[in-house]
Amino acid sequence: MRNIIKWFVNNSVAANLFMILILISGYVTLPKILMEIFPAPVLDIISISVPYPGASPEDIEKSICTKIEENIGGIESIKKIRSTSLENQGLVYVELLPGEDLSKAKEEITTIVNAINSFPDQAEKPIISEFKIQSQVMQIAVSGDIDEQSLTNIAKRIQDEISTLPDITLTTIAGVKLKEIAIEVSESQLKKYSLTFEKIINAIKASSIDMPGGKIESNKNEYLIRTDGQANTGSEYKNITILTKSDGTRLKLGDVANITDGFVDDAASLEFNGFPTKLINIYRVGNQNAIKVSDSVNEYIDKTRPLLPKGISLTSWNDESKILRGRIDLLMRNAKLGLALVLLMLALFLKPKLAFWVSLGIPISFMGALLMLPYLDVSINLLSLFTFILVLGIVVDDAVIVGENIYRHIENGEDLKKAARDGAYEVGIPVIFAVLTTIATFSPMLFVEGSVGRIWRIIPLVVIPTLFWSLIESLTILPAHLAHMKTKKSKIRLIDSLSNKWQRVQSTIERGLKNFVKNKYRPLLKKSVKNPYLTISIFIFILLLNIGLIGGGWLKFSFFPPIEGDVIIVEVTFPLGTPIDVTNNAIDRIQQASITTDAYFQKEIDQKLFLNTLTSIGYESINTSGQSTGPGGSGGVYTYSSHKGYIWAELISGENRKIAVSEIINKWREETGDILGIKDIQFTSSLFDSGEPINIQLTGLDFNSLNIVVDKIKNHLKNYSGVFDIKDSYSDGKDQLNISILPEAENYGITNYSLASQVRQAFYGEKIQTIQRGRDEVKVNIRYPKEERKKISSLENMSIRTPDGREIPFKLVGKIEQSISSPTITRINRKRAINITADVDISKANSNEIVRNLQDNFIPNLLKDYPYISYTMEGEQRQQNENLESLANNYLLALIFVYILLAIPFRSYIQPLVVMSAIPFGIIGAVIGHLLLGMNFSILSMIGIVALSGVVVNDSLVLVDFINRYHKSGYTIEEAALESGQARFRPILLTSITTFVGLMPLLLEKSLQAQFLIPMGISLGFGVLFSTFITLILVPNGVIIIDQIRTKYFNLK
Repeated sequence: MRNIIKWFVNNSVAANLFMILILISGYVTLPKILMEIFPAPVLDIISISVPYPGASPEDIEKSICTKIEENIGGIESIKKIRSTSLENQGLVYVELLPGEDLSKAKEEITTIVNAINSFPDQAEKPIISEFKIQSQVMQIAVSGDIDEQSLTNIAKRIQDEISTLPDITLTTIAGVKLKEIAIEVSESQLKKYSLTFEKIINAIKASSIDMPGGKIESNKNEYLIRTDGQANTGSEYKNITILTKSDGTRLKLGDVANITDGFVDDAASLEFNGFPTKLINIYRVGNQNAIKVSDSVNEYIDKTRPLLPKGISLTSWNDESKILRGRIDLLMRNAKLGLALVLLMLALFLKPKLAFWVSLGIPISFMGALLMLPYLDVSINLLSLFTFILVLGIVVDDAVIVGENIYRHIENGEDLKKAARDGAYEVGIPVIFAVLTTIATFSPMLFVEGSVGRIWRIIPLVVIPTLFWSLIESLTILPAHLAHMKTKKSKIRLIDSLSNKWQRVQSTIERGLKNFVKNKYRPLLKKSVKNPYLTISIFIFILLLNIGLIGGGWLKFSFFPPIEGDVIIVEVTFPLGTPIDVTNNAIDRIQQASITTDAYFQKEIDQKLFLNTLTSIGYESINTSGQSTGPGGSGGVYTYSSHKGYIWAELISGENRKIAVSEIINKWREETGDILGIKDIQFTSSLFDSGEPINIQLTGLDFNSLNIVVDKIKNHLKNYSGVFDIKDSYSDGKDQLNISILPEAENYGITNYSLASQVRQAFYGEKIQTIQRGRDEVKVNIRYPKEERKKISSLENMSIRTPDGREIPFKLVGKIEQSISSPTITRINRKRAINITADVDISKANSNEIVRNLQDNFIPNLLKDYPYISYTMEGEQRQQNENLESLANNYLLALIFVYILLAIPFRSYIQPLVVMSAIPFGIIGAVIGHLLLGMNFSILSMIGIVALSGVVVNDSLVLVDFINRYHKSGYTIEEAALESGQARFRPILLTSITTFVGLMPLLLEKSLQAQFLIPMGISLGFGVLFSTFITLILVPNGVIIIDQIRTKYFNLK
């Protein structure tokens, strides 16, 4: 190390070129780094989707989901199997164990599922895919009061044009109804012409077909043979002959059927600001920049809007780049202010030139870290930007130690080059090990488990490269700069005058600091070292007092503070089978409540909050958790659900809002009031969600027992103040008509299958063909007319056709019984499951305390009467348990590694424990900081304490190193402690102050968007302030006690 320092000191050109290379490389890399609001959690989930048109949830469970579960259950890499049985579709989600190969597991699951040959004939081919969260940048609302076909055509044309833009790779469109050619044949027409659905289907398939016929090879040419007869439009289907009579007359399909070439008949609607709309979703792929994507699309909108037909509007909506810009500007403002304060502190405590060269380490370290981010798969996001602010004051610590020590040698009269070599080498080993211990304390975050836990790896992946380059700079570039630092005064009068004035300010501060050390600190330290055991006892008492504050509930814990979004989502759910008109009326009422809410706040705070609203009625999107997100979300299968409705309300940007989203939501709820017949209404707004604060998952063998337990838990939750939005995932099924075959049917040759298939053809319909019309896939379906499908009497009066062509009244071969169908069926690891979820107002209640009470008392006592029902905590509690457990285990390993790193330079087994004893006392400052600022403890607070450990150890390490040096040079241990404390007071104070002031702007930030980050800053900032006192008093006394024990009991000197 001495030779490296010496070489750079003697080769200042190489040092400067090295510095320029780092700065330019980092600057060039910056535009290439992915930018996003928040990194998406990684989900090791494989989804299996099996469409089964016309099937009930119970049919899906028996014939689809159960078979898949049983077949894949033996795969070793699977952690959890979750299935959801819906109308028309079965979904199975396979969660893998941490660290398992997703591609390999998918291949194994695909092989097994495709080998299942007992799925129903009507079930479609399984779709197996890795679940990936697509990064949506923005949405374009194409809206206008025109017909469905015209609006769809315009939206698709705009989608095509956007897809050709240079920065756009992936777009999708939502709200577009499926196209269908519907062939509707009434029972009377079937009877009139002695037809069956099967005969019509066969006639269409035989006539509407394209088929290659091989080729003819002649001596001169080659001809391909092809039969063209595929019908592509409704009118072409009308002309298909389905029956030729004996007299030669032909019966056309159009003679017996009503044929409609249009869209699937459902009443689902999607409206933007009150007008029918289609949503174009714009995504970024790979390392595409969200801001560039948004700018490209918005530029296209500005050019295209004047060219659109009258009455058509084109609006950008839910634009992530606006949020990203706002949050980046917020954090950059805090970073600039923090940097200015750090530079000011350096300039006040160090000589101006020394302060300049020390502060130069900040941009060098940051640019070096930016250079490495793409290779570490780290993006520029809220958390990574915050981490740069977090490390702002820490990054100069080693430079302060090295620079201050070099300057001490210069003040002693040494030659500049010699002072730089000796000063840097003297503290080189402690500085290296100090940085390594800091890296070690940040490393536990690299291995935190859980989907949310993987996000925390961003913090060490920013901190570690930054500290690495800081260490390199402080031992190579900094000594070279200080070795060639000009000591002469400036010839420019203004600069010389300002320098003299600043030196007078510095001299005043330095005199005050020296007086404080001489008159306050040294006497206090002298008194404490005379009674080291009493001193240690006082600190232990303070530590126990803080533990009591936490244990006594004075400091609340909430896992992850909500991150406010700029869109409020309202989800409305009625019982299954509710007419869409009822849902529509509820959505209208809630929308009207949003208008009165906006008017209320305009009057109260003189600010209009609502910008745009999007409403969806009758659509439902299913994602990996089985929760509903509505159309336009991050993708799923859209199904018609008349009982579902959504509202998305876009607010003004969070940086400009004068009020929290939670207050807007509360007022909106109040204005909405109670809605008759509604099952559930939920208001949410969060950029990142770690799960529901309360999510209890009950599993058992049957829904009857589960529902009894669910009702009791829900009623119990209502007793807790601050708990709201209590709901469960179970829903009552629809009215169902069960058809069974009568024994007499065998006399006519009618089987259960032929009865069921004929009823299905009539009322659900049967897909005859699928044709490709441009980009659209059009299904050709046959069934009864809509009017006949509305009446039970149509089923009772229909005729069942026998194999020999006879028509038998349904009543003679089948019977009908009314019942309630099974609801959506969720299964976890082959057991039926119901989830109870609830939200918690953190200003009134603490979810951890509620959950602890439920787990310790209520639920165990309740389940004594239901031994076959088990429960687990999901949502936020599951993430919390996984995160905290793995963080604690990894932190313990990190402390062991820190001990090893300290034991090596000290060559002692005991002194590292003295240095590390400051770690638990640093928590005192973190606790005090949270109490002073009125903040709850969170996972970010815990991570801040983990980071604090490294900073606390650094100051203690260098102090103990100095005590050892003084002791070896002939001082008594007490004198060595006094001299070392006095010598290291200024650098220890300076490193603590720079860390604190770097965070101060963020700690005092009033913007609602930064609140979730503040707990981590509090832990580190206030912890560092308190640890300064700990280090300067506790550590010297610890060293003295160890020395006394060694001398008294082991006769070691």
